[in-house]
Amino acid sequence: MQKQMYLKNYERWLTYDGLDTGLREELLSIRGNDEAIAERFSGTLGFGTGGMRGLLGAGTDRINIYTIMKATAGFAAYIASSGNDAAARGVVISHDNRRFSREFTLATAGVFAAAGIKAYIFDGLRPTPELSFAVRRLGAAGGVMITASHNPPEYNGYKIYDHNGCQLNIEDSEKVISEINKIKDELSVPCLSPEEAGDLITVLGPETDDEYCMRVHNISIERDRDAASKLKVVYSPQHGTGNVPVRRVLSEAGYEVIPVLSQCEPDPDFSGTPNPNPENPAAYIAAMEIAEEKNADIVITTDPDCDRLGVAARRNGKMVLMTGNQSAAVLLEYIFSRLTARGEMPSDPLMVSTIVTSDLGDRIAEKYGVSVEKTLTGFKFIGEKIALHRALHDKNYVFGYEESYGCLISDFVRDKDGVQASLMLCEAAAYYKSFGKTLVDVLDDIYREYGYYLDTQSNFYFRGLNGQEQISALTASLRKNAPSEVDGVAVLRVEDYLSPEMQAAGFPSSDVLRFIFADKCWVAVRPSGTEPKCKFYYCICASDKDAAEKRFAGLKSAFEPKA
Repeated sequence: MQKQMYLKNYERWLTYDGLDTGLREELLSIRGNDEAIAERFSGTLGFGTGGMRGLLGAGTDRINIYTIMKATAGFAAYIASSGNDAAARGVVISHDNRRFSREFTLATAGVFAAAGIKAYIFDGLRPTPELSFAVRRLGAAGGVMITASHNPPEYNGYKIYDHNGCQLNIEDSEKVISEINKIKDELSVPCLSPEEAGDLITVLGPETDDEYCMRVHNISIERDRDAASKLKVVYSPQHGTGNVPVRRVLSEAGYEVIPVLSQCEPDPDFSGTPNPNPENPAAYIAAMEIAEEKNADIVITTDPDCDRLGVAARRNGKMVLMTGNQSAAVLLEYIFSRLTARGEMPSDPLMVSTIVTSDLGDRIAEKYGVSVEKTLTGFKFIGEKIALHRALHDKNYVFGYEESYGCLISDFVRDKDGVQASLMLCEAAAYYKSFGKTLVDVLDDIYREYGYYLDTQSNFYFRGLNGQEQISALTASLRKNAPSEVDGVAVLRVEDYLSPEMQAAGFPSSDVLRFIFADKCWVAVRPSGTEPKCKFYYCICASDKDAAEKRFAGLKSAFEPKA
């Protein structure tokens, strides 16, 4: 954008009489600083197929009450286009513990109300999976979750859901984006206060919480309270939304739960944790210390919006962190083996995972006669598969997961569910403990049966105004110049998800590449949908850990950008 344009937008905001006081102070503090002004006003915050996520602050390229209201006005126009019935059914809105999340929730409800659309809100923070459940329970036309998941404290975000409680699909997201782009002045979006809205804004009561927790309890297979009482669990919600529902469900099921109290309060600054992301070892530091002190069996942690679960369990007496692929493999082995043994495996069982999820889960599913379908990354695609097979009445969903620590066991929710995962993982740990095994022991048994799997990834960040162009250039270069072999092992095939072939196979067009080698290892390259980064995924199967790490080193050197 030309200098005069971003300066014009800056002055437009600064001279707006109704501007939020805090945002005005921020704008005054950068007056005369062209670089800071350009960062905030050179563009508009991108609204992708999963919503938007970004830095909090003033400007058209930041998350603030005005960009939130603009996004909501676009979503409201999309819902209104479906007619009066959709408006009457309304939208459910939830939020996490982040800065301004409550204010954004009330503003979102107010914009819907101004558009004549019913809005349901909670009396406080609730997890993403409960938002999905509430949309389904109320028969609402859609949903909004105010969250930036595991991002640092200076971020917030906005995710949108359809009537199934599933994140909006690509086609419908594009319709919402089109409506958003029609709004030229984000400062003048109509918004009603709760008092002005009257019956158009309803605060949900405890019955939604109660029914959600009841449905979570229903996923239990063994329901062995004696075994549960012998399992000692350390849990951290990372200052987020899981604190109440996870502790409630586990306690009601009979588990001894030791909370990491320094990480339980809904603190927007995340002051008690070095990192709220279950994928980061720093998230477990305090919990691991408590686990050693209390001689706990497992440590579990959910991310701030409680859609993802991380776990650590013991091997030879020492706590070991498990990846999302590893914990999912153990869950698959437990769920499928117990359902089979009890004669409760449904006919035509189906597992859904993504193209960057470990193949280990596929091997376990194959053993138990569970068919596997793949999707692009993003749980909305798994949700679409669930809805498709529900409509066709041809397959029965039994599990879905991504490598990034997210899974869904029962489809009364249509997004990944950290509360369900917490209960089922504790149940698996209690069951195996009754046989003298830990979750890591079970994982080692799985490796002995299927081979050692090393599943890992690397992230490359591309910040600045031309970050997206750099990412596109990187994937374009790999399309032309990718290696045909690494360490003497040939590339068997390349899956290009921008190609007509992959679209004919049922995948939406996406800038993703997957290189499958003759030894069944693979490398996938995918730009992030929410952050300015490109991800490299590796799935390596070898005879043992040393062989897998050697293979990984060769693939990493061959594919990743050089510093």
